Amino acid sequence: MASKSKILFIGSTGHVGKFVVEASAKASHPTYALLSDSTLSDPTKSHIIDHFKSLKVIFISGDLYNHESLVMAIKQVDVVISTVGHNLLADQDRIISAIKETGNVKRFFPSEYGCDVDHVHDVEPARTAFNAKAGIRRAVEAAQIPYTFVSSNLFSGWFLPSLAQPYLLEVVTPPEDKVTILGDGKAIFNVEQDVATYIIKAVDDPRTLNKILYVRPLQNTYSCVDLVALWEKKCGKILDKSYVSEQQLLNDIREASFPLNLRLSIFYSVFVKGDQTNFDIEPSFGVEATKLYPDIEYTTVDEFLNQFV
Repeated sequence: MASKSKILFIGSTGHVGKFVVEASAKASHPTYALLSDSTLSDPTKSHIIDHFKSLKVIFISGDLYNHESLVMAIKQVDVVISTVGHNLLADQDRIISAIKETGNVKRFFPSEYGCDVDHVHDVEPARTAFNAKAGIRRAVEAAQIPYTFVSSNLFSGWFLPSLAQPYLLEVVTPPEDKVTILGDGKAIFNVEQDVATYIIKAVDDPRTLNKILYVRPLQNTYSCVDLVALWEKKCGKILDKSYVSEQQLLNDIREASFPLNLRLSIFYSVFVKGDQTNFDIEPSFGVEATKLYPDIEYTTVDEFLNQFV
């Protein structure tokens, strides 16, 4: 059996990163994390760092803005997975430059983990983030770096505790009285650990080389109406529903401040324009994770919501 690729993570302690690092280590890949001194000494990150240590993750000192540290780290691995956060998306051009300089990377996964940014109807402020991701895609292609782009759609852990309610931030349980309905587009919800498992499965899979890996399980595809109906069945209540028009949502996006305006603009793309499901995955540019790896038992939306009953 061929040896498993050595994987370097950049942005490993963020929401997405910690799950993919764990999946990598548990799949027996030699797993490396580029970590700055400030991250290693951050008390809010200590539990993540301790968990990485228990998984035998190899720490490399450095960060995104230290070119020498990037090059040194990348020289030690086969695959680079970026999981940097929202504010650092455009700065992934620094990773591209370092990969070009080393010349040894056989696969790069840039940080995306959402809608396919080549198939979106966007408004600000989501447009800026989508454009940054698309710009990195074009830069990777222009640099002729082997890649896999990941379209994981909506993370269950971020969106389902609020039942994907557009105007509710930091809600930890689904509503049991009133809900808001946006459009008739269908969203796809995936548990973070499942997405991480699919990403690591794709690392050494030639079928995912220079393709977009979509995570599109049919059982996790819901419109707002579908999602509310499922929750009503579980909680045994009929909820009071208010319907927001496309124009009203656009007005609300313009008037809201961050982070609500970002959330609303993402929901505009997903639920009003249907950008996660309104196109077919063509073999020329993409593959679907649940079809590639039918042996993986993913968590359904139905199962995820059981914890709140």
